[in-house]
Amino acid sequence: MPIRAERRAGKLAAMDVQSAARPAAPPPPLELRFDGPPGAEVTVVLCHGAGAPMDSTFLNVVARGLGEGGVRVARFELPYMRRRRARAGGRGAPDPPAVLEASWREAIAAVLASRAGDDPSHLVIGGKSLGGRIASHVADVAGVRGLVCLGYPFHPPKQPQKLRTAHLVALRTPTLVVQGTHDPFGTREDVATYELSPSIRVHWIEGGDHSYRPLRKSLGGSERENVEAAVAAVLHFVRELAPR
Repeated sequence: MPIRAERRAGKLAAMDVQSAARPAAPPPPLELRFDGPPGAEVTVVLCHGAGAPMDSTFLNVVARGLGEGGVRVARFELPYMRRRRARAGGRGAPDPPAVLEASWREAIAAVLASRAGDDPSHLVIGGKSLGGRIASHVADVAGVRGLVCLGYPFHPPKQPQKLRTAHLVALRTPTLVVQGTHDPFGTREDVATYELSPSIRVHWIEGGDHSYRPLRKSLGGSERENVEAAVAAVLHFVRELAPR
């Protein structure tokens, strides 16, 4: 490598180290976005996945469907996503797990305050991919009525040995995982081999990927039909849950 290029590479490496060591800027305040009837007995609190915000097409469709089914829905964004929104786009890795879990607890408190009560048994929490995964870490301690994971990332794609399931063995909160049978984060064949708590049930979307898109039309319904099926499964789950 030419000396000039080496110097340039060294400067970039140093900048990367400094950037990684620099604390993240404080995020904008947490905001809630509501759908569905304000007087509903249960509120479903949803958080986004790693890459898309709370008003992604996927979560817009899910929130609208749940709201039309008579459930109150509250959506929020994790700190790193709020920072992305504040600077009108760009990229940024998710915050450390402790920060994400603290943000979930903040969101639960904010939703309870909006309901003029402090009873978490009226809440079902969860979300898309990362949002549902972090919710699964706080659900038991929060004392919520249920947990919904819309495409759980059991492992990174093509890395089935890196499981994210250890805490799911002892999970006590009634849980619904809605998973595509061809989800690269955990297929039906993958999940069949996992040790999961008896409180967890898995509803399979035939032929769907991580967002329930069909890999081939012959494998199941259309993307719209699959998302509608996921919404129906969540509504059924929420309606049959008894308060904890």
